[in-house]
Amino acid sequence: MIKKTDFALLGVAVSIAISTPVSAQKKTVQPKQSAPVTAGKTIPVDPDVKIGKLPNGLTYYIRKNTEPKKRAELYLANRIGSLMENDDQQGLAHFTEHMAFNGTRDFPKNDIINYLQKAGVRFGADLNAYTGFDQTVYQLPIPTDSTEVFKTGFKILSNWAGRISMDGEEIDRERGVIIEEDRQRGKNVQERMSKQLLPLLLKDSRYANRIPIGKIDLLRTFTHDKIKNFYADWYRPDLQAVIAVGDFDVAEVEKLIITNFSDLKNPAKEKERIKYTLPDNKEPLVKIVTDPEQQYNVAFAIYKHPATVAKTTADLQKSLMYNMINSMIAARFQEILQKGNAPFLFAQSSYGPYQGGMVSGVNAFQTVVAAKSGKDLESAITAAVAETERVAKFGFVQSELDVVKRNIEAGNEKKLKEKDKTASTAFVQQYLSNFLTGSPIGSIDFSYAQTKKNLAATTLAQVNALAKTLITPTNQILVVQAPEKDKANLPAPAALLAAFNNAGKNITPYVDNAVNKPLLAKLPAAGKVTAEKKYEDIGVTEWTLSNGIKVLLKPTDFKNDQIAFSSFGRGGTSVADPNDYQSADFSEIIQQSGVADFNPSQLNKLLAGNTGRAGSYIDELYQGFSGSSSPKDIETALKMVYAYATSPRKDTEIYNKYISDYKVTLENKNASPSSVFADTVQAVLSSYNKRNMPTTLADLDKVSLDKAFAFYKGRFADLGEQTFVFVGNFNPATIKPLVETYIASLPVLGKKQNFVDIGSNPPKGIVSKTVYKGLEDKASVQLYIHGDYDYTTANNIQLEAVKSALENKILERLREKESGVYSPNVGLSVGKFPTAHYYFTISFSCATANVEKLIAAAMEEVKKIRTNGATADDVSKFKSEEHRQMELNLRDNSYWLGYLTTRLKYGDDLNQVLSNKQRIDAVTVASSKAAAQQYLNENNYIRLVLMPQK
Repeated sequence: MIKKTDFALLGVAVSIAISTPVSAQKKTVQPKQSAPVTAGKTIPVDPDVKIGKLPNGLTYYIRKNTEPKKRAELYLANRIGSLMENDDQQGLAHFTEHMAFNGTRDFPKNDIINYLQKAGVRFGADLNAYTGFDQTVYQLPIPTDSTEVFKTGFKILSNWAGRISMDGEEIDRERGVIIEEDRQRGKNVQERMSKQLLPLLLKDSRYANRIPIGKIDLLRTFTHDKIKNFYADWYRPDLQAVIAVGDFDVAEVEKLIITNFSDLKNPAKEKERIKYTLPDNKEPLVKIVTDPEQQYNVAFAIYKHPATVAKTTADLQKSLMYNMINSMIAARFQEILQKGNAPFLFAQSSYGPYQGGMVSGVNAFQTVVAAKSGKDLESAITAAVAETERVAKFGFVQSELDVVKRNIEAGNEKKLKEKDKTASTAFVQQYLSNFLTGSPIGSIDFSYAQTKKNLAATTLAQVNALAKTLITPTNQILVVQAPEKDKANLPAPAALLAAFNNAGKNITPYVDNAVNKPLLAKLPAAGKVTAEKKYEDIGVTEWTLSNGIKVLLKPTDFKNDQIAFSSFGRGGTSVADPNDYQSADFSEIIQQSGVADFNPSQLNKLLAGNTGRAGSYIDELYQGFSGSSSPKDIETALKMVYAYATSPRKDTEIYNKYISDYKVTLENKNASPSSVFADTVQAVLSSYNKRNMPTTLADLDKVSLDKAFAFYKGRFADLGEQTFVFVGNFNPATIKPLVETYIASLPVLGKKQNFVDIGSNPPKGIVSKTVYKGLEDKASVQLYIHGDYDYTTANNIQLEAVKSALENKILERLREKESGVYSPNVGLSVGKFPTAHYYFTISFSCATANVEKLIAAAMEEVKKIRTNGATADDVSKFKSEEHRQMELNLRDNSYWLGYLTTRLKYGDDLNQVLSNKQRIDAVTVASSKAAAQQYLNENNYIRLVLMPQK
């Protein structure tokens, strides 16, 4: 069954979209912000990290850390990127990163990927790399309980550092992959607008001519010597660092680094690594760009600031104050956005790295605002900028600062409590930033003490004085991105400047709207735990409460300062009147309106410094609650559960703003090819069932706040069949009286409840549909093989094995052999209710000319697996990856919360996790073949394609 997916209300980015780092799913490391304003002490280096340098100049960072156990994070960092390319090498820094996975001295062709997959390391999800303007980083998470695998990890890093083969045939084969990466990431409205904005945003700098993906014509035609020269010139030890953090012996790791990297040599004639930056602009830079596929009218006001790396305690205090300013401005905008007459769809202001850290050494104060239409843009700009002018003119008030201080203090305490549970990746990022930008490596203890000291020392006057410096008379950039259809209604550049310059007129000081009363007017009458059951083998206790609610508890030591919980009861929106369901589908607005006497912003102020949070939900089949807290604040989270159940809030202003904004979204969404395609996918997969069709303006007209409120109250009026799951660091004896007070007291009516099958099932047989929408040579393909399913744990693992094998084969065929795609996706979804069903999905983007060829190739791979099953090699990889992932899952609170909740929903044996290893080990070539023949058939096959408009 396919659930209804509402179109996102607003997809406005806080920085203008430009393709900078490429080839990975990670952002580049950002430079630390702000120059010191007063003298301060130098930040001491954490004594628990060993930093060294080999005679050839290679830097290394080593730290022992046991979270997660039996794992290590190995990184190779290079202080080079696209800025180092010659004119005839544009794109080859990124291309070099690709070639690292296509053959090295000790690992020919794809041997690195194959070796690591057999060791349980997943390509893409674990093993990855990225290239930016001034950095190229390779990441390799690896198990440490296999000495041979762990040692080989350092050999792999050293091969990347100086032993990439650069085989000519592999280079030529990879050209198509990178061109397809450019197509997948670009060939859309964001790329077209970026190309118009780059000359402005990166004016008079080298950055403008060194976008990491490079120039497509050059990528197609460069001679092999160009990339070989780039590698020889720039991949050199004096610009490289090895970072190793994990569950290992530090002395042994240092020996491995010395052994594997000492023979790397720097070029005889080293090229100078020039540091590039962005020049100032005295006059405002203004640009208005439009596009037929742009959905919203968005304006950016940007004030560039110089940035330097934090080195002292004074720098840390200034950075802390910037964070305070960002939080307080965000809270003010949240208040405005809750009002029915809010003058914009969205607005936000913040100080931080310019364009997300695109340019080293530059920060910016940026305001982004989205208007309802082109004709409303000028007034929206004026209103948004007026808020920043209000801050500059009148500053913040003490109550705002008190709120943000309490929140920062709570986060600081949590970080210290989780000191010994800090993930290795967190330390890696700290050391990576130190190598790339020179940012400090303070210990957690030092950071805690200094933050505590800075919080106590920071005054409102200091924060307000810093806030006044954010808006500057120079280095201003004003940008508008708008739909082509609104072009005639947009303000001219002069009017745009005037709107920004006049925004601060007639403003008045901010007035805090905090509500000073308790979350609950009075405590509920407590119930009791009436029965207890133990699941000793998995460490779970089940309570039955006096009101019938079940509570399952799994105490863990995976985190020191975390408790997470969720609940469910059958029903959801499926029980709504089939002829009057729209208000039920929009009952989410009640959850988003706050609770009792508190709107969302007032609730945030009330809970400042308290980590306890909870909320309610209603989805298609279930309703319930979810939340989290530190152990000390769990009572607050449970109070919120009780409040959302018994005191929901109906807010006309929030509702009117929500519906008004949603209408704007619906009016504009058909400009986007991906949105039109998503609507088609949703409609086809639900067989055009009216309950699961995309929301329309006609649907909105049928929504009533009173009906939505009544439906919400109805779903939470009888909670006797709710089941709660708690996971985390708690003592059941301590939490018991809180459960009795706030959960055993929830209302019950004693009725039997269930969900309803609304009949939203995918179509049987073979279905093919092509959507023609879009301006670029870019196609999107989604293929579904699906059917009715016998939902069992044994079947589930066999289908996962088939999916894993298909994933490998699709990647090998479509990317490596055909060079026709960048990152194809193979998915598997299985569900039990309301009817058991399974879906295999294959999706990719490609050139329009290659659609039929690549679909045929994909289905040929499907047929091979259906005929022969997974290969022995693929089965081995699957088992290794599953076993390694299970090791991590079993020490993760979120895994246990999801696992227990799903088993309870489906009525499964809670102990089945204990036999996961045996089920994984039971996968064979023969068993995968049997599963593939039963489920990977094409009797029910859906082919959906998005092509550019004719």
